[in-house]
Amino acid sequence: MVAGENDIETQVINIAQINRLTVEPPDSDALVAFVSPIHGFNYPPVMLYFIFRFPKGSNKVLLLSTRGGTLVGKFIVPGISGIAFYLSALVLKIKGYSIKALFPVDLPSNWISLHPGLNERTVKYLHERNKERVTSFARKVFSGGTSFKGLYDIVQDTLVAPISLGYYFIGRFVLAKTFYASGDCDHCDACMTGCPVMAIKKIHDRPYWTFDCESCMKCMSNCPRKAIETAHGLLAAVAVVHSLVLLGLFHTYVAARFVEATDPVVGFVMKSLLFLGFLALSYRFIHYCMRFRFVERLMVFTSLTKYKFWGRRYRALKG
Repeated sequence: MVAGENDIETQVINIAQINRLTVEPPDSDALVAFVSPIHGFNYPPVMLYFIFRFPKGSNKVLLLSTRGGTLVGKFIVPGISGIAFYLSALVLKIKGYSIKALFPVDLPSNWISLHPGLNERTVKYLHERNKERVTSFARKVFSGGTSFKGLYDIVQDTLVAPISLGYYFIGRFVLAKTFYASGDCDHCDACMTGCPVMAIKKIHDRPYWTFDCESCMKCMSNCPRKAIETAHGLLAAVAVVHSLVLLGLFHTYVAARFVEATDPVVGFVMKSLLFLGFLALSYRFIHYCMRFRFVERLMVFTSLTKYKFWGRRYRALKG
């Protein structure tokens, strides 16, 4: 809209729809903007890998993040960008680019795997307010200005840096094995064809989420039947069994003798890998058993996303 007002030619590139292994360099005089949601206090891997592969250049660059905000009364409670801006800005700066903006946008969080969905009033209000903010930002940078509002949050961003690293290496793999399609699925395959990283495949005639899943929630938000849920019950059961049984065996036969006595970090990594392996096996087993009505119903009724108070789904508003 703002670009049109100023007769500025624009090109929008959806990195989910291009060959990200061979990225074409931008025109030398182009203003380049990277826009991405925040996942676990960082840009998701698909965006990070794209930035790392982006060709060297000297263009002016804008970095924008859409992060999960919410509303208390009429006060917008901002999300946290974590290390997204700092890591990406450093990489692009090394490549020769000039960073002209670090701009966060607090849109409604759709991460209903971890928290209740926001109500319609909150979603609409956040979109309307942020449309005003983004319009003002665009006018400023298109006229040659800069905006580094992302630096205002440097204290909390620094505090969550360890969490962002932990999520990148472990957390996202856990969440990748919590999605499933309930009996309401009509096999339209919209989740598979719409996945930005092609992380969903069909096994036993049901959608199956692989470890490539980045928990963007697009499949859950766009499913026309609202058939995709989060397996909170499965995750809780796996965590209990892992803690009571597998970790007991680990401590008895491995950690006490070889690992934790010398290196607690190695012990933590081994426990995490053990948990991920057990989760993957459990997920595959339950996926197979979902053909039985009793198992499918058990999964549904132990999923918080099934219930109205938690599982609100919403898309970006038009206009």
